[in-house]
Amino acid sequence: MTTLTVTARGQVTFRKEVLQHLGIKPGEKIELDLLPDGRGLLKAARPAGAINSFIGLLADRSDKVATIEELNAAAARGWAGLDKNEGAE
Repeated sequence: MTTLTVTARGQVTFRKEVLQHLGIKPGEKIELDLLPDGRGLLKAARPAGAINSFIGLLADRSDKVATIEELNAAAARGWAGLDKNEGAE
């Protein structure tokens, strides 16, 4: 167990090994969920992905252009747990 000291301003400094264990790097954020009995759950805050970071991710990796119908069918097969050939029309 790691013991931390609270300053007069109510601040706590986490040791480097604690931050490394949590996967937190300088400048990143931490989430604290308050639990019953005065406990808390501390974890690294993971930013939600933005569509802009996804667009273009696979650009120039294929010459095939899929129609919206093909994309919808592939997504439906994926959600159904089928491989790329199962359930294909």
